[in-house]
Amino acid sequence: MGCKVGREKREICRVFGYGYQVSERALFFWNNEHIVGLIAQNRHVVLPLIFEALEKNILGHWNQAVHGLTVNVRKMFMEVDAELFEECRRQYEEKMARAREVEDQREMTWKRLADVAAERGGGNLVAV
Repeated sequence: MGCKVGREKREICRVFGYGYQVSERALFFWNNEHIVGLIAQNRHVVLPLIFEALEKNILGHWNQAVHGLTVNVRKMFMEVDAELFEECRRQYEEKMARAREVEDQREMTWKRLADVAAERGGGNLVAV
């Protein structure tokens, strides 16, 4: 049996990315003691899968209930295993830094292309 973490992570992110009602219902699982126990036992698999979705919800989910439930889930993981939580946080921050670098490179490439086109008489270019 192979590891299906990639597919599972996509599915989890989809659940958190759906409308607020789906996200809210998914987060309500953390109100069930049995589910929380299973998640705590498997936190080394679960937290890395959902960390990014939790952070995105914390940073900008418009629905107050989803935001509040996300804060509670995040707090639970911090209390259960602070070391694992910090490792996931560090990896997330590194991933976001790499994404910013890629975006900066993309912008610089487009600027260079626009400069070259302008030098060659591409005065009809429209900046986007």
